[in-house]
Amino acid sequence: MQFTDRADAGARLAEALRHLAPERPVVLGLPRGGVPVAFQVARALDVPLDVIVVRKLGVPYHRELGFGAIGEGGVRVISEDIVRSSRVGQQDLAAVERAEEAELARQAARFRGDRPRLDLAGRTVILVDDGIATGSTAAAACEVVRAQGAGRVVLAVPVAPPDAIAWLATEADEVVCLSTPRAFRAVGEWYEDFSQTPDEEVVDLLARAAAATSKSSKSTASGPSGSSAVEVDAGGTALAGDLTLPETAGAVVMFAHGSGSSRHSPRNRAVAADLNRAGLGTLLFDLLTPAEEADRANVFDIETLAARLADATRWLRRRTSVPIGYFGASTGAAAALWAAADLAAAAGPGNGPDVGAVVSRGGRPDLAGPRLAGVRAPTLLIVGGRDTTVLELNRQAQRELRCENRLEVIPGATHLFEEPGALDEVADLARSWFNEHLSR
Repeated sequence: MQFTDRADAGARLAEALRHLAPERPVVLGLPRGGVPVAFQVARALDVPLDVIVVRKLGVPYHRELGFGAIGEGGVRVISEDIVRSSRVGQQDLAAVERAEEAELARQAARFRGDRPRLDLAGRTVILVDDGIATGSTAAAACEVVRAQGAGRVVLAVPVAPPDAIAWLATEADEVVCLSTPRAFRAVGEWYEDFSQTPDEEVVDLLARAAAATSKSSKSTASGPSGSSAVEVDAGGTALAGDLTLPETAGAVVMFAHGSGSSRHSPRNRAVAADLNRAGLGTLLFDLLTPAEEADRANVFDIETLAARLADATRWLRRRTSVPIGYFGASTGAAAALWAAADLAAAAGPGNGPDVGAVVSRGGRPDLAGPRLAGVRAPTLLIVGGRDTTVLELNRQAQRELRCENRLEVIPGATHLFEEPGALDEVADLARSWFNEHLSR
Protein backbone atom coordinates (compact mmCIF):
# COMPACT_ATOMS: atom_id res chain seq x y z
CA MET A 1 0.00 0.00 0.00
CA GLN A 2 1.46 3.33 -1.09
CA PHE A 3 0.46 6.65 0.52
CA THR A 4 0.54 10.01 -1.22
CA ASP A 5 1.62 11.84 1.93
CA ARG A 6 0.91 11.90 5.68
CA ALA A 7 -2.49 13.55 5.21
CA ASP A 8 -3.54 10.76 2.85
CA ALA A 9 -2.27 8.15 5.30
CA GLY A 10 -4.18 9.80 8.14
CA ALA A 11 -7.44 9.89 6.19
CA ARG A 12 -7.16 6.19 5.36
CA LEU A 13 -6.17 5.30 8.90
CA ALA A 14 -9.20 7.19 10.26
CA GLU A 15 -11.53 4.90 8.30
CA ALA A 16 -9.98 1.87 10.01
CA LEU A 17 -10.54 3.51 13.40
CA ARG A 18 -14.21 4.46 12.96
CA HIS A 19 -15.29 1.70 15.35
CA LEU A 20 -13.64 3.60 18.22
CA ALA A 21 -15.62 6.82 17.72
CA PRO A 22 -18.40 5.90 20.22
CA GLU A 23 -15.75 5.66 22.96
CA ARG A 24 -14.86 9.35 22.45
CA PRO A 25 -11.11 8.64 22.49
CA VAL A 26 -8.18 11.02 22.74
CA VAL A 27 -5.78 10.98 19.77
CA LEU A 28 -2.08 11.50 20.49
CA GLY A 29 0.44 12.08 17.72
CA LEU A 30 4.09 11.17 18.05
CA PRO A 31 6.21 14.13 16.92
CA ARG A 32 7.00 15.11 14.44
CA GLY A 33 5.75 12.99 11.55
CA GLY A 34 2.97 11.33 13.52
CA VAL A 35 1.13 14.59 14.19
CA PRO A 36 -0.05 15.27 10.60
CA VAL A 37 -1.39 11.71 10.47
CA ALA A 38 -3.01 12.05 13.89
CA PHE A 39 -4.58 15.38 12.88
CA GLN A 40 -6.56 13.67 10.12
CA VAL A 41 -7.66 10.89 12.48
CA ALA A 42 -8.83 13.30 15.19
CA ARG A 43 -10.68 15.46 12.67
CA ALA A 44 -12.47 12.48 11.09
CA LEU A 45 -13.53 11.06 14.46
CA ASP A 46 -14.31 14.56 15.85
CA VAL A 47 -12.25 13.96 19.01
CA PRO A 48 -9.46 15.88 20.81
CA LEU A 49 -5.88 15.83 19.54
CA ASP A 50 -2.70 16.26 21.54
CA VAL A 51 0.97 15.49 21.16
CA ILE A 52 2.70 12.80 23.17
CA VAL A 53 6.26 13.71 24.03
CA VAL A 54 8.28 10.66 25.03
CA ARG A 55 12.03 10.51 25.58
CA LYS A 56 13.81 7.19 25.62
CA LEU A 57 16.54 6.79 28.22
CA GLY A 58 19.56 5.22 26.57
CA VAL A 59 22.47 3.50 28.29
CA PRO A 60 25.39 6.01 28.06
CA TYR A 61 27.79 3.77 26.15
CA HIS A 62 25.02 2.29 23.94
CA ARG A 63 22.30 4.90 23.32
CA GLU A 64 20.18 2.52 21.24
CA LEU A 65 19.78 0.28 24.29
CA GLY A 66 17.01 1.91 26.28
CA PHE A 67 16.79 1.37 30.01
CA GLY A 68 13.50 3.25 30.25
CA ALA A 69 11.44 6.19 29.10
CA ILE A 70 10.01 9.38 30.54
CA GLY A 71 6.90 11.37 29.73
CA GLU A 72 5.13 14.51 30.87
CA GLY A 73 3.66 14.73 34.33
CA GLY A 74 6.69 13.12 35.92
CA VAL A 75 5.98 9.72 34.36
CA ARG A 76 9.03 7.48 34.57
CA VAL A 77 9.15 3.90 33.25
CA ILE A 78 12.38 2.04 34.07
CA SER A 79 13.55 -1.48 33.18
CA GLU A 80 15.41 -2.62 36.28
CA ASP A 81 16.71 -5.69 34.43
CA ILE A 82 18.50 -3.53 31.82
CA VAL A 83 19.78 -1.19 34.52
CA ARG A 84 21.33 -4.15 36.36
CA SER A 85 22.77 -5.83 33.26
CA SER A 86 24.24 -2.57 31.88
CA ARG A 87 26.36 -2.14 35.02
CA VAL A 88 26.27 1.63 34.60
CA GLY A 89 26.55 3.71 37.75
CA GLN A 90 23.51 5.47 39.15
CA GLN A 91 25.15 8.87 38.66
CA ASP A 92 25.59 8.24 34.92
CA LEU A 93 22.01 7.02 34.58
CA ALA A 94 20.74 10.05 36.49
CA ALA A 95 22.70 12.34 34.17
CA VAL A 96 21.00 10.77 31.14
CA GLU A 97 17.61 11.23 32.77
CA ARG A 98 18.26 14.90 33.59
CA ALA A 99 19.32 15.63 30.02
CA GLU A 100 16.26 13.92 28.57
CA GLU A 101 13.93 15.66 31.06
CA ALA A 102 15.22 19.01 29.84
CA GLU A 103 14.67 18.05 26.20
CA LEU A 104 11.19 16.69 27.00
CA ALA A 105 10.19 19.96 28.66
CA ARG A 106 11.57 21.96 25.72
CA GLN A 107 9.66 19.91 23.15
CA ALA A 108 6.41 19.98 25.10
CA ALA A 109 6.57 23.76 25.49
CA ARG A 110 7.51 24.18 21.84
CA PHE A 111 4.69 22.05 20.46
CA ARG A 112 1.86 22.79 22.88
CA GLY A 113 2.64 26.28 24.14
CA ASP A 114 0.66 27.22 27.23
CA ARG A 115 -2.20 24.78 26.59
CA PRO A 116 -2.59 22.12 29.31
CA ARG A 117 -1.90 18.49 28.51
CA LEU A 118 -5.09 16.50 27.91
CA ASP A 119 -6.22 14.36 30.84
CA LEU A 120 -6.03 10.67 29.87
CA ALA A 121 -7.52 9.19 33.07
CA GLY A 122 -9.83 6.32 32.14
CA ARG A 123 -9.91 7.33 28.45
CA THR A 124 -9.31 5.29 25.34
CA VAL A 125 -6.11 6.69 23.81
CA ILE A 126 -5.19 6.28 20.14
CA LEU A 127 -1.42 6.62 19.66
CA VAL A 128 -0.60 7.59 16.07
CA ASP A 129 2.69 7.67 14.16
CA ASP A 130 3.45 7.90 10.45
CA GLY A 131 5.01 4.45 10.49
CA ILE A 132 7.13 2.10 12.57
CA ALA A 133 10.62 0.81 11.95
CA THR A 134 11.85 -0.90 15.14
CA GLY A 135 8.87 -0.04 17.37
CA SER A 136 10.90 0.99 20.39
CA THR A 137 9.52 4.54 20.54
CA ALA A 138 5.94 3.32 20.08
CA ALA A 139 6.40 0.76 22.85
CA ALA A 140 7.74 3.44 25.18
CA ALA A 141 4.77 5.66 24.32
CA CYS A 142 2.36 2.84 25.21
CA GLU A 143 3.98 2.48 28.62
CA VAL A 144 3.95 6.23 29.24
CA VAL A 145 0.24 6.75 28.45
CA ARG A 146 -0.67 3.79 30.65
CA ALA A 147 1.28 5.41 33.48
CA GLN A 148 -0.63 8.64 32.76
CA GLY A 149 -3.89 6.80 33.48
CA ALA A 150 -5.15 5.73 30.05
CA GLY A 151 -7.94 3.18 30.33
CA ARG A 152 -7.19 1.56 26.98
CA VAL A 153 -4.32 2.02 24.52
CA VAL A 154 -4.74 1.66 20.75
CA LEU A 155 -1.65 1.99 18.56
CA ALA A 156 -2.45 3.09 14.99
CA VAL A 157 0.02 3.42 12.11
CA PRO A 158 -0.20 3.33 8.31
CA VAL A 159 2.75 0.96 7.76
CA ALA A 160 5.14 -1.25 9.75
CA PRO A 161 7.08 -4.51 9.41
CA PRO A 162 5.19 -7.64 10.53
CA ASP A 163 7.62 -8.52 13.35
CA ALA A 164 7.31 -5.06 14.91
CA ILE A 165 3.51 -5.29 14.85
CA ALA A 166 3.61 -8.72 16.47
CA TRP A 167 5.73 -7.33 19.30
CA LEU A 168 3.67 -4.16 19.74
CA ALA A 169 0.48 -6.21 19.96
CA THR A 170 1.79 -7.27 23.38
CA GLU A 171 2.33 -3.64 24.42
CA ALA A 172 -0.98 -2.09 23.29
CA ASP A 173 -4.56 -3.27 23.84
CA GLU A 174 -5.19 -3.02 20.10
CA VAL A 175 -2.96 -2.37 17.09
CA VAL A 176 -4.34 -0.99 13.82
CA CYS A 177 -1.90 -1.07 10.90
CA LEU A 178 -2.98 -0.63 7.28
CA SER A 179 0.01 -2.30 5.66
CA THR A 180 2.62 -4.79 6.93
CA PRO A 181 4.91 -5.47 3.95
CA ARG A 182 7.46 -8.25 4.40
CA ALA A 183 9.99 -6.46 2.19
CA PHE A 184 10.28 -3.56 4.62
CA ARG A 185 13.39 -1.37 4.68
CA ALA A 186 12.21 2.08 5.77
CA VAL A 187 8.96 3.91 6.46
CA GLY A 188 9.64 6.56 3.81
CA GLU A 189 9.62 4.10 0.91
CA TRP A 190 5.86 3.67 1.35
CA TYR A 191 5.15 7.38 0.85
CA GLU A 192 5.34 9.37 -2.37
CA ASP A 193 6.03 12.47 -0.26
CA PHE A 194 7.87 11.77 3.00
CA SER A 195 9.50 15.14 3.43
CA GLN A 196 10.46 16.15 6.97
CA THR A 197 7.71 17.61 9.16
CA PRO A 198 8.97 20.91 10.61
CA ASP A 199 8.22 22.00 14.16
CA GLU A 200 6.10 24.86 12.81
CA GLU A 201 3.70 22.44 11.10
CA VAL A 202 3.28 20.45 14.33
CA VAL A 203 2.55 23.64 16.28
CA ASP A 204 0.03 24.82 13.68
CA LEU A 205 -1.85 21.50 13.49
CA LEU A 206 -2.11 21.22 17.27
CA ALA A 207 -3.36 24.80 17.55
CA ARG A 208 -5.99 24.20 14.85
CA ALA A 209 -7.17 21.02 16.56
CA ALA A 210 -7.36 22.78 19.95
CA ALA A 211 -9.42 25.60 18.43
CA ALA A 212 -11.81 23.11 16.83
CA THR A 213 -12.21 21.23 20.12
CA SER A 214 -12.87 24.46 22.00
CA LYS A 215 -15.52 25.48 19.48
CA SER A 216 -17.18 22.08 19.74
CA SER A 217 -17.13 22.22 23.54
CA LYS A 218 -18.78 25.64 23.54
CA SER A 219 -21.49 24.47 21.17
CA THR A 220 -22.37 21.59 23.48
CA ALA A 221 -21.84 23.61 26.69
CA SER A 222 -20.89 21.19 29.47
CA GLY A 223 -22.41 18.21 27.69
CA PRO A 224 -26.06 17.26 27.30
CA SER A 225 -28.62 19.62 28.81
CA GLY A 226 -28.79 19.11 32.57
CA SER A 227 -25.35 17.46 32.88
CA SER A 228 -23.35 18.07 36.06
CA ALA A 229 -20.73 16.55 38.35
CA VAL A 230 -22.31 15.27 41.58
CA GLU A 231 -21.33 13.67 44.86
CA VAL A 232 -23.55 10.67 45.51
CA ASP A 233 -24.31 9.88 49.14
CA ALA A 234 -24.36 6.07 49.34
CA GLY A 235 -25.14 5.32 52.97
CA GLY A 236 -22.69 7.91 54.25
CA THR A 237 -20.00 7.18 51.65
CA ALA A 238 -19.37 9.99 49.16
CA LEU A 239 -19.00 8.72 45.60
CA ALA A 240 -18.06 10.87 42.58
CA GLY A 241 -20.53 10.85 39.72
CA ASP A 242 -21.77 12.51 36.53
CA LEU A 243 -25.52 13.12 36.38
CA THR A 244 -27.29 14.03 33.16
CA LEU A 245 -30.93 14.75 33.92
CA PRO A 246 -32.62 16.92 31.30
CA GLU A 247 -35.89 18.53 32.37
CA THR A 248 -37.70 16.56 29.69
CA ALA A 249 -36.18 13.20 30.67
CA GLY A 250 -38.89 10.60 31.17
CA ALA A 251 -36.53 8.20 32.98
CA VAL A 252 -32.98 7.95 34.25
CA VAL A 253 -30.53 5.04 33.95
CA MET A 254 -27.93 4.34 36.65
CA PHE A 255 -24.70 2.69 35.50
CA ALA A 256 -23.10 0.02 37.69
CA HIS A 257 -19.50 -0.44 36.56
CA GLY A 258 -17.63 -3.67 37.16
CA SER A 259 -14.25 -5.36 37.26
CA GLY A 260 -12.48 -2.27 38.55
CA SER A 261 -13.70 0.21 35.93
CA SER A 262 -15.15 3.56 36.91
CA ARG A 263 -17.49 6.29 35.74
CA HIS A 264 -14.83 7.06 33.11
CA SER A 265 -15.42 3.70 31.37
CA PRO A 266 -15.36 4.62 27.64
CA ARG A 267 -17.77 1.82 26.72
CA ASN A 268 -20.36 2.78 29.33
CA ARG A 269 -19.99 6.47 28.48
CA ALA A 270 -20.64 5.65 24.82
CA VAL A 271 -23.85 3.82 25.76
CA ALA A 272 -24.84 6.67 28.11
CA ALA A 273 -24.37 9.22 25.33
CA ASP A 274 -26.67 7.19 23.11
CA LEU A 275 -29.31 7.07 25.86
CA ASN A 276 -28.98 10.84 26.37
CA ARG A 277 -29.58 11.44 22.68
CA ALA A 278 -32.76 9.37 23.04
CA GLY A 279 -33.96 11.65 25.84
CA LEU A 280 -33.05 9.42 28.81
CA GLY A 281 -31.18 10.73 31.83
CA THR A 282 -28.07 8.92 33.09
CA LEU A 283 -26.01 8.67 36.27
CA LEU A 284 -22.48 7.33 35.98
CA PHE A 285 -20.76 7.07 39.34
CA ASP A 286 -18.03 5.13 41.11
CA LEU A 287 -19.23 2.31 43.34
CA LEU A 288 -15.91 2.33 45.21
CA THR A 289 -13.76 5.11 46.61
CA PRO A 290 -10.18 5.45 45.27
CA ALA A 291 -8.83 3.88 48.47
CA GLU A 292 -11.21 0.92 48.17
CA GLU A 293 -10.30 0.36 44.53
CA ALA A 294 -6.71 -0.34 45.61
CA ASP A 295 -7.91 -3.65 47.10
CA ARG A 296 -8.84 -5.89 44.18
CA ALA A 297 -11.06 -8.05 46.42
CA ASN A 298 -13.55 -5.17 46.69
CA VAL A 299 -14.33 -5.46 42.98
CA PHE A 300 -15.91 -8.86 43.65
CA ASP A 301 -17.69 -7.93 46.89
CA ILE A 302 -21.09 -8.00 45.19
CA GLU A 303 -23.03 -7.55 48.42
CA THR A 304 -21.25 -4.27 49.22
CA LEU A 305 -21.51 -3.04 45.61
CA ALA A 306 -25.24 -3.82 45.60
CA ALA A 307 -25.77 -2.01 48.90
CA ARG A 308 -23.96 1.04 47.49
CA LEU A 309 -26.12 0.96 44.38
CA ALA A 310 -29.33 0.66 46.43
CA ASP A 311 -28.27 3.61 48.63
CA ALA A 312 -27.39 5.64 45.53
CA THR A 313 -30.83 4.82 44.12
CA ARG A 314 -32.48 6.26 47.24
CA TRP A 315 -30.25 9.35 46.88
CA LEU A 316 -31.36 9.75 43.27
CA ARG A 317 -35.00 9.11 44.13
CA ARG A 318 -34.91 12.17 46.40
CA ARG A 319 -33.99 14.26 43.35
CA THR A 320 -36.37 12.91 40.75
CA SER A 321 -39.68 11.10 40.51
CA VAL A 322 -39.10 9.61 37.04
CA PRO A 323 -38.63 5.84 36.59
CA ILE A 324 -35.14 4.48 37.28
CA GLY A 325 -33.32 1.73 35.40
CA TYR A 326 -29.98 -0.04 35.89
CA PHE A 327 -27.27 -0.71 33.30
CA GLY A 328 -24.66 -3.11 34.68
CA ALA A 329 -21.42 -4.36 33.15
CA SER A 330 -19.35 -7.37 34.29
CA THR A 331 -19.54 -7.63 38.11
CA GLY A 332 -21.62 -4.45 38.10
CA ALA A 333 -24.43 -6.43 36.47
CA ALA A 334 -24.52 -8.76 39.47
CA ALA A 335 -24.64 -5.74 41.79
CA ALA A 336 -27.50 -4.27 39.73
CA LEU A 337 -29.59 -7.45 39.96
CA TRP A 338 -28.83 -7.87 43.66
CA ALA A 339 -29.82 -4.27 44.39
CA ALA A 340 -32.97 -4.57 42.26
CA ALA A 341 -34.02 -7.65 44.24
CA ASP A 342 -33.35 -6.00 47.59
CA LEU A 343 -35.27 -2.85 46.64
CA ALA A 344 -38.19 -4.97 45.41
CA ALA A 345 -38.23 -6.89 48.69
CA ALA A 346 -38.16 -3.62 50.65
CA ALA A 347 -41.10 -2.27 48.61
CA GLY A 348 -43.14 -5.32 49.60
CA PRO A 349 -45.68 -7.39 47.64
CA GLY A 350 -48.25 -5.49 45.65
CA ASN A 351 -46.05 -2.46 45.18
CA GLY A 352 -44.21 -1.69 41.97
CA PRO A 353 -40.44 -2.25 42.05
CA ASP A 354 -38.34 0.87 42.61
CA VAL A 355 -36.19 -0.22 39.64
CA GLY A 356 -38.14 -0.35 36.40
CA ALA A 357 -35.70 -2.24 34.15
CA VAL A 358 -32.22 -3.80 34.16
CA VAL A 359 -29.78 -4.27 31.28
CA SER A 360 -26.61 -6.34 31.64
CA ARG A 361 -23.68 -5.93 29.20
CA GLY A 362 -21.21 -8.80 29.26
CA GLY A 363 -22.31 -9.25 32.86
CA ARG A 364 -21.87 -11.84 35.56
CA PRO A 365 -25.48 -12.23 36.75
CA ASP A 366 -24.54 -15.59 38.24
CA LEU A 367 -22.68 -13.71 41.00
CA ALA A 368 -26.03 -12.42 42.29
CA GLY A 369 -26.74 -16.01 43.36
CA PRO A 370 -30.04 -16.58 45.19
CA ARG A 371 -31.03 -12.92 44.73
CA LEU A 372 -31.86 -13.66 41.07
CA ALA A 373 -35.21 -15.20 41.97
CA GLY A 374 -36.19 -11.99 43.77
CA VAL A 375 -35.66 -9.64 40.81
CA ARG A 376 -38.96 -8.17 39.60
CA ALA A 377 -37.61 -5.63 37.10
CA PRO A 378 -37.67 -6.72 33.42
CA THR A 379 -34.11 -7.82 32.66
CA LEU A 380 -32.17 -7.89 29.39
CA LEU A 381 -28.93 -9.87 29.26
CA ILE A 382 -26.55 -8.94 26.42
CA VAL A 383 -23.54 -11.18 25.73
CA GLY A 384 -21.02 -11.49 22.91
CA GLY A 385 -21.27 -14.65 20.87
CA ARG A 386 -17.54 -15.32 21.22
CA ASP A 387 -17.60 -14.71 24.99
CA THR A 388 -18.45 -18.37 25.45
CA THR A 389 -17.78 -18.78 29.19
CA VAL A 390 -19.78 -15.70 30.16
CA LEU A 391 -22.53 -16.70 27.73
CA GLU A 392 -22.99 -20.03 29.50
CA LEU A 393 -23.03 -18.31 32.90
CA ASN A 394 -25.75 -15.96 31.61
CA ARG A 395 -27.81 -18.89 30.36
CA GLN A 396 -27.57 -20.53 33.77
CA ALA A 397 -28.52 -17.27 35.53
CA GLN A 398 -31.45 -16.73 33.16
CA ARG A 399 -32.97 -19.99 34.35
CA GLU A 400 -33.01 -18.58 37.90
CA LEU A 401 -34.83 -15.35 36.97
CA ARG A 402 -38.58 -15.19 37.63
CA CYS A 403 -39.13 -11.75 36.08
CA GLU A 404 -39.70 -10.87 32.43
CA ASN A 405 -36.30 -11.42 30.79
CA ARG A 406 -34.49 -11.93 27.51
CA LEU A 407 -31.00 -13.01 26.46
CA GLU A 408 -29.54 -11.26 23.40
CA VAL A 409 -26.37 -12.70 21.84
CA ILE A 410 -24.37 -10.43 19.52
CA PRO A 411 -22.70 -12.68 16.92
CA GLY A 412 -18.93 -12.34 16.62
CA ALA A 413 -18.58 -10.06 19.65
CA THR A 414 -16.08 -10.73 22.42
CA HIS A 415 -16.31 -9.73 26.09
CA LEU A 416 -15.59 -6.02 25.64
CA PHE A 417 -17.65 -5.64 22.43
CA GLU A 418 -14.65 -4.06 20.68
CA GLU A 419 -15.58 -5.37 17.24
CA PRO A 420 -16.89 -2.82 14.69
CA GLY A 421 -20.56 -2.11 15.35
CA ALA A 422 -20.82 -4.37 18.42
CA LEU A 423 -21.07 -1.58 20.99
CA ASP A 424 -23.56 0.27 18.76
CA GLU A 425 -25.76 -2.85 18.85
CA VAL A 426 -25.49 -2.94 22.65
CA ALA A 427 -26.62 0.69 22.81
CA ASP A 428 -29.54 0.03 20.43
CA LEU A 429 -30.74 -2.95 22.49
CA ALA A 430 -30.41 -1.07 25.79
CA ARG A 431 -32.20 2.00 24.46
CA SER A 432 -35.11 -0.07 23.16
CA TRP A 433 -35.40 -2.05 26.42
CA PHE A 434 -35.41 1.05 28.62
CA ASN A 435 -37.80 2.94 26.36
CA GLU A 436 -40.21 0.02 26.40
CA HIS A 437 -40.13 -0.78 30.11
CA LEU A 438 -39.42 2.57 31.80
CA SER A 439 -42.24 4.30 29.94
CA ARG A 440 -44.88 1.94 31.32
